[in-house]
This record gives sequence, C-alpha cells and structure tokens, in this order.
Amino acid sequence: MHSFTHDGATGHNLIADWPSGAPEHILFAGAHLDSVETGPGVNDNGSGSAALLATALEVSKASLKPNRHLRFAWWGAEEGGLSGSRAYVRDLSAAERDRIDVYLNVDMAGTKGNNRPWLVIHDDPAAAEAFEGYFAARNLPTFEIGIGGSDHVSFGEAGIPVGGFATGIDDCIHEACDRVENVAPVTETTSTNAFISTVWQLAARR
Repeated sequence: MHSFTHDGATGHNLIADWPSGAPEHILFAGAHLDSVETGPGVNDNGSGSAALLATALEVSKASLKPNRHLRFAWWGAEEGGLSGSRAYVRDLSAAERDRIDVYLNVDMAGTKGNNRPWLVIHDDPAAAEAFEGYFAARNLPTFEIGIGGSDHVSFGEAGIPVGGFATGIDDCIHEACDRVENVAPVTETTSTNAFISTVWQLAARR
C-alpha cells in the first residue's frame, strides 16, 4: 500500500510487483479504482480495474518469466485530480523513475456503442504499435489520442513513456446509472484481451 494525503484525508494506492524480470527495466500497468460520489463507477473505472486485475491473474496463472519486471497499480483519487498517481510518482526517486521503461493505463474498458473506436494513446511507439496491431487484426476501429485525461498523465509529466487506451465516455459517466448494466461484456472482454496481449509483448522486450 502506498498512502497519500488528498483534500485533508488519507488515500491509498495498491501496488503489486510480480517477482520476476529485470528490476532496472519495469513495465508498469495501472488503472484507477475510485469513482465519484454521484455514481458507482462500474465502467469508470471498475471496468479498467477489472481488466488490469485479469491481466495480473493471467501473469500469475502462467507463472510468467518476463524479461522486464512487471508492476501493477490500482490508483486512488484519480477523479479528484490524479492525486494518487501523482503522489506515487512524486515519491519516487530519480533512479526509481528511470527504471520504469513504460507505463500502460486503462480507463473505461467496457463502454457501450456500436462501432465505437478504441482510443489508443500514442506516446511510447512499441505500446501504440502493440495495441493498434491487436485491434487491427480484428478489424476493430481505433482513434489516436495523446497524453491526457487519466493517470498516465502523472507518468508522462515525469518524462516516463506511456501507452494504453480507453473505450470512451458514455452517457452514464459520473452518474448513478454507471452500474454493471452500463458495461458491454463483449467490449470489456476485447479490452481485457488487448491489455493482456500487449503486456505479454512488452514484457518480453529487453
């Protein structure tokens, strides 16, 4: 647990390391676990948190022996201004930041909508290529976005390469209707598999 102060209260980030891979080359993956007071936040961002958890579980089931060290994080207080991830990055030493090769983010992974594109972050070239390649192989539409909008900003501001994707804003964002029925199961499954596939590819890099 990594603790931080936010609006006079204590918040928490959950950090999990997979005990394998080169510690000087970290592949970091994260999603925010919080929501807003007005809604349960099942798509924003229970869906991303679930995709991240599924990825970590697949790593464990496979007893993966990656070349890069894997680290996973579920961030607190994203909705209040990226407070959790910014506090975490701020607390890292310069040497610890340098060991992070790339940070991957998933925020909203199950948005409903026909032919809705996956919004792919284009910063780290290898991450962008891996995500774009996964979706292109399945004839799924994508849209290129830059650094902005979620916890990857905290890493990008520190000069750490970032990647990831989102499935876009829905009509229930930050509303009481953002419940489990607000998530499209097929979209969530595709997003999760895309994240797993990309982590597998990038973890094998040296």
